[in-house]
Amino acid sequence: MNNPIYPGITLNNHYRIVRELGHGGFGRTYLAEDAHRFNEPCVLKEFAPQVHGSYALQKSEELFEREAGVLYKLQHNQIPRFRELFRVSISDRGYLFLVQDYVPGQTYRFLLDARKRQGLRFIEAEINQLLFQILPVLEYIHSLGVIHRDISPDNLILRLSDGMPVLIDFGGVKQVAATVESLFAEANGTPAPATRIGKLGYAPVEQMQMGIVNPHSDLYALAATVLVLLTGKEPHQLLDSQTLNWNWRAECSLSPNLSLVLDKMLAHGPNQRYSSAREVMLALSGNPPLQPPQPAPNFAPAPSPDRSPIPMPAPVPTLPGIPVRAAINNQQKMPAWQMVLFVVAVLVGMGGVGWFAGNYLLNLQSKVQKIPQTRGPKQQQEDVLRDRFSRLGIDDRFYSGYVNLVDENFYAKYPELGGRLLKEGEDDRLWRERWQKIGDELLDKLQNLSSDARARLGSYDTADIDRWKTEVNKLNLSSRALYDLADAKFFYWFPRQPRDRNIIGLPIGQIWQAITADTLAALQAGATLESVEFDSRANSKTLTGNLKPGEGKAYIARLAQNQTLRVNLQAPPKSTLLSMYSPGRTTKARALLQDAEDRSWSGLLDDAGFYEFVVVSQSSEPIAYELNLTAK
Repeated sequence: MNNPIYPGITLNNHYRIVRELGHGGFGRTYLAEDAHRFNEPCVLKEFAPQVHGSYALQKSEELFEREAGVLYKLQHNQIPRFRELFRVSISDRGYLFLVQDYVPGQTYRFLLDARKRQGLRFIEAEINQLLFQILPVLEYIHSLGVIHRDISPDNLILRLSDGMPVLIDFGGVKQVAATVESLFAEANGTPAPATRIGKLGYAPVEQMQMGIVNPHSDLYALAATVLVLLTGKEPHQLLDSQTLNWNWRAECSLSPNLSLVLDKMLAHGPNQRYSSAREVMLALSGNPPLQPPQPAPNFAPAPSPDRSPIPMPAPVPTLPGIPVRAAINNQQKMPAWQMVLFVVAVLVGMGGVGWFAGNYLLNLQSKVQKIPQTRGPKQQQEDVLRDRFSRLGIDDRFYSGYVNLVDENFYAKYPELGGRLLKEGEDDRLWRERWQKIGDELLDKLQNLSSDARARLGSYDTADIDRWKTEVNKLNLSSRALYDLADAKFFYWFPRQPRDRNIIGLPIGQIWQAITADTLAALQAGATLESVEFDSRANSKTLTGNLKPGEGKAYIARLAQNQTLRVNLQAPPKSTLLSMYSPGRTTKARALLQDAEDRSWSGLLDDAGFYEFVVVSQSSEPIAYELNLTAK
């Protein structure tokens, strides 16, 4: 049967479906707009266990409502906020939905897959950062009696706005659906399906075989997730099926402390693991507890969790917040038991204390929806952009990043909107046209990229940066000169972008990398690179050129140590930036000038080899320039 829930339909006179985000055994997940919150984006999770009969459905909904109460009490910046439950009826079929905040960003699965295509994995510094950012979230939920049950790269999102990891898709809802199906299957005399929630390899054996969960169950899954990010291999490729030991050391090399911490988190015996997220943080910071705690066989939430500060290690590189070049230059090389779970145990594990909160929040009303037959103007607008996106040969995986960029520019230009999503209808027609204009302008810029560079948008990674460094060095140029030329076009296209923002890993960073790829190709073709040869009878050289907005030119000149060099640039005021780099053959390479508006430089050269001179335009009009070099 065709799914009657599709983009454009409005559910409960409240939520307009934008698109399907995914689906599993217990229902689908949708991105929607909340008309009662200024069309703010949100996520709708459909609860659809495969049971028959009104009693079975009623019973499943009761359990689901209790689980919603658990989610309702979770109030943390790195957990999507639970909003409400609602029920609708479409084509004589009832649907039950849970509504949560939408988190713009990419899952760690997506990020890992992008790196694997380039032969890369996550590095230890990134993993330390992830652990110190996500372990406090686990400490918080465990203190409230909640176990996530399903931690994996698919259920961690790197939030676009601040680069923080967000924990999504708690397994309690899935456990409700699985338990209901199992119970009613047994009541009807049919074989009961498995009711254990958790991904094979990520969840410990006692969770998968008996449904027993504790805080260390989540810690086990987190450690498994970390090893997948570090090695690029799935758990079954690292886990010995006979001994249940993890064999990961042949795949990556880690510091002794992190290695020991991961080994203990992944210990086969539950009493050998850390019992709390706080213990893991202490161990990671080099301050393990004096006496290893003995974990209780059954989990009970701590009545008053310790909130004293935890010693932290030295800061590790973060994705946002440091300059592009600093981030690039700091990149590191990669080197059976029967199913016996009873429904009461499930309710305890899911934290039934939230029952009252969940029931207080519920207002379930059946409403028969009239499904619209035509796509609204907003969807038609998106169709037009998608069509052009496709005609430009840009991979569809970059589309969500493109939409985020358009939104960013749109709401920055029109702050009076307060970031609200645009509505269908005449009221927002002008705003939708302005949004589309900004979207078209961005595509106009992307059209200026080569077809090869456009086709790779959404898949660039740090491996490309390493490769470009090697290629540009073959031209006797440093990567700094390459970045100067790429930055000229990038900041001409995006003048509002902060120059000290690290954009690698963000959608806007994909465009910078595409520009850099084209910049390297132009250098290799000789279009923007010139070698300066001094005449045997003269010790000076005059170089002239014309630059369009966003363009630049690089020069290299072989000079001797202890020569005196004078450099002078003639160009319209404030129209150019000049950079000059030493070769680094006998002394450390350095920037003698970098992005300087000063037109002159003179000094004694302390190294021999190819010196680099980069002239870039920062003018909005075509300019002519003259570069004079005198060496004695």
